[in-house]
Amino acid sequence: MPLPRNHNPWGTPPWRIDFAPPQRPLPAVADFAVIGAGFSGLAAAAWLRLLAPESSVVVLEAARIGHGASGRTGGMALDGAAPDEQLAGLDDVLGGLERILTRLEVECDLSLPGAWEVARRGSAKGSPIAWDDSGTLHVVNEVRGGTLDPGKLVSGLARAADRLGATIAENRPVEHVRWSDGAEIRVSGGLLRARKVLFATNALSLRLSALEETSTPKLTLATLTEPLSRAQLEETGLAHRKPFYTVDLPYLWGRVCNDNSVLLGAGLLDAPDSDDLEDVDIAAPEATRMFAAFERRVHGLHPALKSCRFTHRWGGPILFRRGWRPVFAEHPAGADGIVLGAYAGHGVALSSFLGTWAAEALLGERSLPEWGALTAKPATP
Repeated sequence: MPLPRNHNPWGTPPWRIDFAPPQRPLPAVADFAVIGAGFSGLAAAAWLRLLAPESSVVVLEAARIGHGASGRTGGMALDGAAPDEQLAGLDDVLGGLERILTRLEVECDLSLPGAWEVARRGSAKGSPIAWDDSGTLHVVNEVRGGTLDPGKLVSGLARAADRLGATIAENRPVEHVRWSDGAEIRVSGGLLRARKVLFATNALSLRLSALEETSTPKLTLATLTEPLSRAQLEETGLAHRKPFYTVDLPYLWGRVCNDNSVLLGAGLLDAPDSDDLEDVDIAAPEATRMFAAFERRVHGLHPALKSCRFTHRWGGPILFRRGWRPVFAEHPAGADGIVLGAYAGHGVALSSFLGTWAAEALLGERSLPEWGALTAKPATP
């Protein structure tokens, strides 16, 4: 049965995905199959058709486009990857994202004013913000970064992939992949043979993408306030409109949206009895308790936030592995497959960037990076 677009056990984010792929029959054969219609999968599909318009591309999505992390992220675009070390090929992710968006004609309100790293250590003198949060939370560094609208990015990438000739099949969960001279992909209601496959499901379908033993899925929690007044933004230091994230604990991240509402997040939820995040419901007691505690924490950050109301509460999938490096490697069961994911919270810019890199790798035009190999043990964030 097709998943309704208002299906929301993880809550409802504020973003709007305004593109529904046209329904087409599932072909029996394709040159490339992409499993997962989030930022990575949609960017890869569009890029494959852009670079190799003679090749057929099918995107298989278990639910709706953007149903996973891509439609539920906070929209904070940061450079590089989560680890502090410089990873080869990731020295200009934001510049690469800008070039990808231009080439694919995607508009997603990308703004890159910089981002603040905030902490409780040292003096708050001269900091644009000074919040009461287990100490005085203040700016300790500024890095490259900014924000975008995730709903517009999902919609724009899907629209580009469709315009360029890719087939996007929603409500087509993959049940099994058999490797033999390419891949035989069994999906709900059909069978697809593909020459090459990209697994871009991130924190979902871990067994399918061979990530269940090497990574840890969580659900990260986010809230959105009502639009704040200009005076409130000035008093809190948020009028600078720079996203922020802590570099110490307790963790906190956030940004100002176009309508002057403020998006803030903190906290991670585990799947109750397994690594299947589909089992998580943010209306369950533990999640409800965490949201209530977090909202009290936000009210206490600054007097200007003491009475702000919250309009949205939701969760989004996030995947970690030890070292916080992304997975970007051949599928261990078949050399004709590539696995991509585990962005550890840096996926907003990185996922589209690596999606196009994966497309080039599938076409034999670029090598996979050594840092993405599937060798790390499960993470314990």
